[in-house]
Amino acid sequence: MNLKGIVCTSIGIVGALISDLFGGWDAAMTTLIVFMSIDYVTGIIVAGVFRQSKKSDTGGLKSNVGWQGLCRKGVTLALVLMSCRLDIMMGTAYIKDTVVIAFCTNELISIVENAGLMGIPMPNIITRAIDILKHDSEEG
Repeated sequence: MNLKGIVCTSIGIVGALISDLFGGWDAAMTTLIVFMSIDYVTGIIVAGVFRQSKKSDTGGLKSNVGWQGLCRKGVTLALVLMSCRLDIMMGTAYIKDTVVIAFCTNELISIVENAGLMGIPMPNIITRAIDILKHDSEEG
């Protein structure tokens, strides 16, 4: 077997193991990964292009802020993994979905905030919905 075959096989095995740990790869996981990716990219755009980041003194890019964001997303995935394993252990099918929906909501709020920092006008319905989500999450 050549090096390319070994690398592809290894990546496939690791991917299958990760997917199995998460109870299979479903639409909820795909959505969360897409939202996390969009949030990270829009955060880099806000800081790198628009210099409007609220996470640095200058509004620009800071490597440690980007690293912190990636670490947060890693811990988010760890919490999703834990909720999935709880579902498997207890024979339920709602804990993981609830956790994924909560994190998707959080990512969506961050994406809309980033879009606002870029100067993209937001329809009132979106800003009102986000205000309601923020208010509900702060109370709960």
